Amino acid sequence: MKTISWDEFEAVELRAGTIVDAKPFPEARKPAYQLWVDLGELGIKKSSAQITVNYKAEELPGQQVICVTNFPPRQIGKFMSEVLVTGFPDENGNVVLAQPAGKVPNGSRLY
Repeated sequence: MKTISWDEFEAVELRAGTIVDAKPFPEARKPAYQLWVDLGELGIKKSSAQITVNYKAEELPGQQVICVTNFPPRQIGKFMSEVLVTGFPDENGNVVLAQPAGKVPNGSRLY
């Protein structure tokens, strides 16, 4: 495991947001959803997320997630992903979303 400095950690913008819309993303190489996440003062940002095994698109709106907001946008097919929605692998390697334990304001920074 590589050790990082406090300054390197502080450079990563990890913020809470609420999923406001989720749609299937059939053009993606691996099964994924297109997500729209309300990040408060940062606005609504788009993300592609490979979370189809553990989540249905219709159950995602309203869920809070933790996003990396300062990666450069990434083109995924015709979709521009603006933030990275974070998660952990379950026992089968499928993504389980990283979420705040309780409701927090959208845009709140992890520290």
